[in-house]
Amino acid sequence: MWQLLRQIARTGIVTEPAPQPFDRADPAVQRIHDDILAILGQALAIRQVDAGSCNGCELEIHALNNPYYNLEGQGIRFVASPRHADLLLVTGPVSRHMEEALRRTWEATPEPRLVVAVGDCGCTGGIFGESYASCGRVANVIPVDVSVPGCPPPPIELLRGILGAVRRDRRARG
Repeated sequence: MWQLLRQIARTGIVTEPAPQPFDRADPAVQRIHDDILAILGQALAIRQVDAGSCNGCELEIHALNNPYYNLEGQGIRFVASPRHADLLLVTGPVSRHMEEALRRTWEATPEPRLVVAVGDCGCTGGIFGESYASCGRVANVIPVDVSVPGCPPPPIELLRGILGAVRRDRRARG
């Protein structure tokens, strides 16, 4: 044990320097946040549904909550219940076991509800397509307003997809 303590004392603290703070997020991200809130005028509640994905898209969705994208600080939040949601963010090809659950989630979401299909699997069925185990793309089960392709799509594209759905809904309501 003494040998280990001597080595620690000789070596000192070996870590990376702390990251430098930044003043603002990327201007494109800030512009998208501002556009969403200008259209809505209030907060946006999102319910994320994994309908059978590999979790690649979920990792990018989780990145939306980090300090760089700061969704919570902009009034956009993820909710646990579809009854509190304005928008469904659906990932993955819809597995047969998730078909009914996805449909019920969509039905439980109050009008006007928006649906964004995320990732190549959500948009087209991806490499899984339609089979005995998969219904394929999200649009085969519920109506989709906007599709965000990519495997997985980066967080900025997810924000653009959410903005596109909100804009489309705003135009439809007049």
